[in-house]
Amino acid sequence: MKIGILVTDFEVKKSYHTTIRLAREALNLGHEVFFLTPGGFTYTPHDHLRLRVISPPRKRYKSSDTFMKELAEQPVRQTIDGSELDVLLLRDNPAKYSRDKNWAKPAGTTFGRAAVREGIIVLNDPDGLNQATNKMYFQGFPEPVRPKTLITRDLDAIKDFARELEGDLILKPLQGSGGDGVFMVKKDANYNLNQMVEALLKDGFIIAQEYLTAAEKGDVRLYMMNGRPLRVKGKYAAFQRVRRGDDIRSNMHAGGTIEKAEVTTEMLDICEMVRPKLVKDGMFLVGLDIVGNKLMEINVFCPGGLQGMEKLEGVNFSAAVVEALDRKVRYSSFYDGTFDNVTMATL
Repeated sequence: MKIGILVTDFEVKKSYHTTIRLAREALNLGHEVFFLTPGGFTYTPHDHLRLRVISPPRKRYKSSDTFMKELAEQPVRQTIDGSELDVLLLRDNPAKYSRDKNWAKPAGTTFGRAAVREGIIVLNDPDGLNQATNKMYFQGFPEPVRPKTLITRDLDAIKDFARELEGDLILKPLQGSGGDGVFMVKKDANYNLNQMVEALLKDGFIIAQEYLTAAEKGDVRLYMMNGRPLRVKGKYAAFQRVRRGDDIRSNMHAGGTIEKAEVTTEMLDICEMVRPKLVKDGMFLVGLDIVGNKLMEINVFCPGGLQGMEKLEGVNFSAAVVEALDRKVRYSSFYDGTFDNVTMATL
C-alpha cells in the first residue's frame, strides 16, 4: 500500500504527533509513505495529479524521534503521479495556516476531490471536510449532545444569551482551533464583555456557549474510526485531559496534562448519536472532545493524541488504523471501484 499524507507544515511537526506515529507504523508494517504540503500539488493539462513529496530514507524505525530526525535531515525527494497512491490522508488543518497562506487552506479538499476522481481513497472525505472548515459544522450534530450555543456578531444578542444562562459563559471565535481566543465570563461578575467581544470580532463570528461545570475536571479525547469508538484489546483510544490551575483550556499546549480516561456509557451514547452524520460525511478518523454528557468539539482534520493513548493503555492503536486503511484498499480492488469515497471512508 502506498500512502500519501498531506500536512500543514513539516517544520512544526514533532515526533510525538499522531501523523508521525501513523506514518512510522505504516512503514514498519511494510507500506510506503510519502509526505507533502499544499504547495506540492500540481494538476496537469491532461487532468492528472502530480505530487512533490518526501519520504524517509529507511523502511523501518523503532523510534518516532529517529524517524522524524531522518525525515527532516535526509528526506528522499521526488515527484510522483497521484495515481501511484492507494490512499491520501488529509492531515492538514486549515485553521493553522497564517494569513499569507490563505491560498493553502482549500488545497486539501480541492485536490483531494481530484484524487478521488483518479481512484485514490481520500480520508477524511474532502467533501465532508469542506463542510467542517469552521465550528458551524458542529451545530449539525444532534442537539442533545451539544452545549447551548449562540453564533453571532451581535453584542446585544450575546448579552441577552448570557442573561438567560443559569451559569457562566464561554466566548470563542467561530474560526480557529487549539483553545486560541477563548474567554470565560463569570455569571454576574464585573467583566468587560464589550472588550472581549470587540477582540473576537476581529476574527469574524463569535461562539457564545454555556460553560459546563464538568469541564473543571478537564475533558476526554476519544477516537472514532469508521464511525465507531476505536478499541483494541478491549481498551478505548482515549485519554482524560486535565487543565492546569485556573486556565479554562485543557489543551496540551495550554499546559494541560493527560491521564487514563474512564469511557462511560454516556460517552458511548454520544458516539452513537454522532455516528450517522460522521458516516454520511465520510469521516474515517475523528477525535471527540467530551465533557460530562456533552460533546465540546469534533476534530475531523488532524486529531492528535494517539501516541499518548498508546502509552497510557499499552496497546497499539496506530496499527489498527493502518490495518483499516489496508482493508479499504483491498476491498476497493475486490469491488472494482464500485464504492464511492464516502463508503470507503467508513468500511
